Amino acid sequence: MKLTYRVEEGARLGSLLWEFGPGWRMISSAMLGGGIGTRAWVLNAQVVAGYARMDPAEHLRSLGPAGDGVGMMTAASVDRHARAVDGGVEAVATVGLRVPTWAAAPEGTEDPELAPMRAGTVNIVTVLPVAMTDAALVNTVVTVTEAKTQALIEAGFPCTGTASDAVCVVVPAHENGGGPQEVFGGPRSEW
Repeated sequence: MKLTYRVEEGARLGSLLWEFGPGWRMISSAMLGGGIGTRAWVLNAQVVAGYARMDPAEHLRSLGPAGDGVGMMTAASVDRHARAVDGGVEAVATVGLRVPTWAAAPEGTEDPELAPMRAGTVNIVTVLPVAMTDAALVNTVVTVTEAKTQALIEAGFPCTGTASDAVCVVVPAHENGGGPQEVFGGPRSEW
């Protein structure tokens, strides 16, 4: 992972870039490269608060390297990312809660859009050392999202995240030496 900076709209903005090269599969909810497929890189780019461009995928493509990749954006300071490694799995998160929200708001919850403006979006990139089936990838995304929600609630934030959150799970491709595909992913599996 590499941290770089650029200037846009008079603001110094950071980006986190992972360059994996060929032979990696990813599942993501990101604006650029979302879905399941073979990708070579992941970019988590900071953008100005109140981002209003109507071409976010093209903008991300211009910031990333050549080839297929995953691009996500946030107004949060990416240089303040958190990183954890456990059992060969790496997770990196950038966290901003400008407009915290619930997947389904409890009765009587205030409208988060009325809150004061703050940087927002929770983006998580998780890299595993094993190849996975599509079903295991989906289960891993579910687990990453559940872990995000648990962490937010345990930290005292009454929300499941923000409306612009993105997740990317990265695994080596089975066809390119990633080993046998794991068929399970999640809290009751090794991965």
